[in-house]
Amino acid sequence: MSRLLQKLLIANRGEIAVRIMRTAHRLGMHTIAIYSTADRDAPHVRLASESHLIGDPAPALSYLNVERLLEIAATCGADAIHPGYGFLAENADFASRCADQGLVFVGPPAEAIAQMGGKGQARALMSAAGVPTLPGIDVLSGITDDTREELRRIGYPLLLKPEAGGGGKGMKIVHDEGELAGHFDAGQREAASAFGNSAMMVEKYLLAPRHIEIQVFADQVGNCIHLGERDCSLQRRHQKIIEESPAPHLTPALREAMGLAAVTAARAIGYVNAGTVEFLLDADGGFYFMEMNTRLQVEHPVTEFVTGLDLVEWQLRVAAGEPLPDAPAAVDGHAVEARIYAEDTYNDFLPAAGRINYLRLPAASTRLRVDSGVQEGEQVGVYYDPMLMKIIAHGDTRDAALAQLAQGLAGLHLAGVHSNRDFLIAMLATPAFAAGGIATNYLDRLAADEPESTLLAGAPATVQASALIAVALMLLETNSADPWDVLPGFRLNQPDKVQQTLHIGVAERSVVLTPARYGWTARIDDGRYEIADITFSDDHLTFTLDQVAQSPACVRVDDVFTMFFPDATIEVTLPNHFGSDAEVDEGSLMAPMAGRITSIMVAIGDDVKKGQPLVAIEAMKMEHTLTAPHGGTVESIAFAESDLVDEGIEILTLAAPAESET
Repeated sequence: MSRLLQKLLIANRGEIAVRIMRTAHRLGMHTIAIYSTADRDAPHVRLASESHLIGDPAPALSYLNVERLLEIAATCGADAIHPGYGFLAENADFASRCADQGLVFVGPPAEAIAQMGGKGQARALMSAAGVPTLPGIDVLSGITDDTREELRRIGYPLLLKPEAGGGGKGMKIVHDEGELAGHFDAGQREAASAFGNSAMMVEKYLLAPRHIEIQVFADQVGNCIHLGERDCSLQRRHQKIIEESPAPHLTPALREAMGLAAVTAARAIGYVNAGTVEFLLDADGGFYFMEMNTRLQVEHPVTEFVTGLDLVEWQLRVAAGEPLPDAPAAVDGHAVEARIYAEDTYNDFLPAAGRINYLRLPAASTRLRVDSGVQEGEQVGVYYDPMLMKIIAHGDTRDAALAQLAQGLAGLHLAGVHSNRDFLIAMLATPAFAAGGIATNYLDRLAADEPESTLLAGAPATVQASALIAVALMLLETNSADPWDVLPGFRLNQPDKVQQTLHIGVAERSVVLTPARYGWTARIDDGRYEIADITFSDDHLTFTLDQVAQSPACVRVDDVFTMFFPDATIEVTLPNHFGSDAEVDEGSLMAPMAGRITSIMVAIGDDVKKGQPLVAIEAMKMEHTLTAPHGGTVESIAFAESDLVDEGIEILTLAAPAESET
């Protein structure tokens, strides 16, 4: 490494900060971490050569605080800053400030960031360079009669997008003109919160495209190459879940054309360092420029697996003035990445906060990589992105890579915070994903067309029964002083049956255990199960359920048991965990997630209609709008804008209109 880069400040947090530090340390660099008060004990803080507090948890007071960040860089004698992704990674003013202070910005020039920073402006530049684009409006500053008319000419559906930022935040699909104003306002709020920029643009929305992106790299002496493509089509809320490389079912001609277009795009703006040109691919093979991410991507490890390159190392080398290698990287095998989010998959993928009470990662190998930025005991709050870690697998073939990823996901045990681990395992097993080539609207269409799909329904009844029985058996073992009560078998005077009331979610379930000749008979609702061959260990319970072997791992924290099966994670709670059994009034509007209230759209005494937006809550960079469950009058509002709320707390009450007496 050039003497130019010796002390590197990482202007980020979480798994990307950890990932950058590992490469920097391998290259002999001194690393500097920054952290908010919420991240005081985070892994990236402990891993760094030195760490410095930057501010309170809110991003504007910490990771987006440019003045404080540059002050720390100067105090520490840093000679370079790596922005990671998110926060300031695509902030042209920040890149320019770094240069003014004599710091090497590990990324593209400020001018290139600025040219691609506005999505509407970027589309205009790409169109001029000959890169295919979709019709739209470059800058949508408001909803006027003229813009409505122009949007009618383009034709619905449309996609509203923030001019700045990425990750799907602030993006809204507008199906008809009636949705336009509301989606525009919500998109502006989310964009302002996530990126500090509320500007929006709009373009034609393709109903069922694939999302294909090309990894480009350019050095300071004029070389520009691409390192193949990634398929990022599996998404929810426009945010990627699983990415892979190479993309399935691309012809060599299409692959070459998209790679050439990406290099053309990078050269058109004088790009330097790592970047990604993203395209939408329609069913007819037409592809269209979507945006250029002027930074390292979350999914860069799949490209690293198939090329054998360390992209962060080459970011640092290019930033230090070194040229790219002459020989292009050859693609070896297939790689796939799954993002682990703190979210409730079975509640519309809403973000989930809480404490990580237990964490066991799958064993890493030459075929399996885990990029994590969290640790056991850590509090997952509402201020930052909900992504906790990534699991990346490599295989000689796509099938081998998918099997390796499924095995890795099965080895992830996370308790205390809901995650999408089970959903990812189920997704990999679907025929549609196994076949490859799904469109970006796959999950939205599935939820609309098949609301009872097992993919979105959670663990099957037999697995839930196994979890309930396991907890009931563990409670017997814990509470019994007589071994004959724990290890039942044939005896002359059998004890009475044992009944245990438990919960999965908010559903109350009764488990009745009756001693049988070789174990127990269990009854749950209308189901009857034969239990035998029970063995307890420190963190596992092994038994047979109707002669099928079960061996769930178990973690207990207070009244909550988390049971880990190969393809399911089930929380079973004791009744007192829920407190009182008081009914919730149907007029109560409850917070569906922990977060910050960003907007209250009504006042006490207002009459509202069913479906009318009432309150907007933001958590982990996503805004969720609560609507009226029925028409009525707002009776009370318990919070104000900017207040923090916990999941399940009452925000306002709504009185239903009086029923007609006729």
